Amino acid sequence: MKKTVLIAFIISGIFFISCKKSPVKPSTLKAKSHVKDSLTIYKTENLIIKKLSPHVYAHISFLNTNDYGKVACNGMLVINKNKGVVFDTPTDNKSSIELINFVTHKLKSEIIGIIPTHFHEDCVGGIQTFEERNIPTYITKQTKALLKKNNVTFTKPVKEFDSQLTINIGNKKVYAEYFGEGHTQDNIIGIFPEDNAIFGGCLIKKLKASKGNLEDANTAEWSQTVRKIKTKYPKAKIVIPGHGKWGDFKLFDYTIDLFKQ
Repeated sequence: MKKTVLIAFIISGIFFISCKKSPVKPSTLKAKSHVKDSLTIYKTENLIIKKLSPHVYAHISFLNTNDYGKVACNGMLVINKNKGVVFDTPTDNKSSIELINFVTHKLKSEIIGIIPTHFHEDCVGGIQTFEERNIPTYITKQTKALLKKNNVTFTKPVKEFDSQLTINIGNKKVYAEYFGEGHTQDNIIGIFPEDNAIFGGCLIKKLKASKGNLEDANTAEWSQTVRKIKTKYPKAKIVIPGHGKWGDFKLFDYTIDLFKQ
């Protein structure tokens, strides 16, 4: 009898020690699972919105293509003091309406400008929706000329600029800037210095991405163009590519190496 009690006591002690040293609590696992998706603040079949910093959001819509199937396309939304600027429209009017409604009703903010980063459909597919709501379009002369060449017209006047643009957004500023050719001859980037964020559009590739669509590309200049961006913004904390997962300045290095001659 004494032996039985002693064995039971020893087993109980081992079980107690084992539980005490358990490295992961169930609540910890649950918290980690929650953190994984905590960036997503809006999601439908047409549009996903993720909050990446206090002022910067990624909007993700979808484009059906012949060569790549259904492709997720990124844009950037910057909000400050109830004012917003959108870099690249969602891919169509339906998803663009959702984005405008989200900003208007959920964020209680007004979109004061849309900036396409180049002339491809994944940047301007929803432009009509923004025009119908009298949201001004800021566009480079290069992009406007290329859109006209591809029979894309505007129903409202646009605000043209050459290679640099500054827009006041509350008490902060957003910038658009041209650094050279790459994915297209007109590709620009968006910058919000307050959150150290850059929207690279299709000029910047996600990590492990392929070269993608090169139909209008200048592969000989691509790396050099991105080197100029890296020189000016060497420690960017948020870098959003045109497609796929965002990251930091390492996306510059990956893109430079991908197109190195």
